[in-house]
Amino acid sequence: MNEMRQNWFARRVKKEVEKDVMPFSERVGNAVAIVAIILATLYFVAHQTWSTGFFTSRFGFAEAFLLYSSLLYGLVPTSVKGLVGRRNLARIFEVFGSILTTIALVWLYVVFPFDFSHFADVLPTFARFLLQWLSNDIARFLMIMGIIIMPISAAYNTVLYIFVRKETSKNF
Repeated sequence: MNEMRQNWFARRVKKEVEKDVMPFSERVGNAVAIVAIILATLYFVAHQTWSTGFFTSRFGFAEAFLLYSSLLYGLVPTSVKGLVGRRNLARIFEVFGSILTTIALVWLYVVFPFDFSHFADVLPTFARFLLQWLSNDIARFLMIMGIIIMPISAAYNTVLYIFVRKETSKNF
């Protein structure tokens, strides 16, 4: 009955406290996520080094720094979760990642140094159909979605971090 009286956020905090310590299987899953982040980064590096045409002449140092730093920063919270095995500790790193990604997305949206007609060019010919559907317009839409969602995620994770930390510190 008491749980029925709690608001949705209090119930969410309770659930997050209960699953803060990650089982080994989920920690191993973070190793898979690390590999995925590295592969995604290398995908863009391949475009840049092979001069496929995906990056336009507007892709300079600032754009490269923002793109690669936002991608590679994803390794930080993922590694923290995998190594420490606590979700809430990693949450604060996720907040900073969301802020960095928002900044990167805004800048890259404004400059838009991409030509998505070449996005699939680094894939083997038989696999290009997987990404050929992605156009500049779809990419811009996805970037706008990220620009909207990332700050909301940062705010939500900040509040969740504070409340989960408060609850977990009561147990010690």
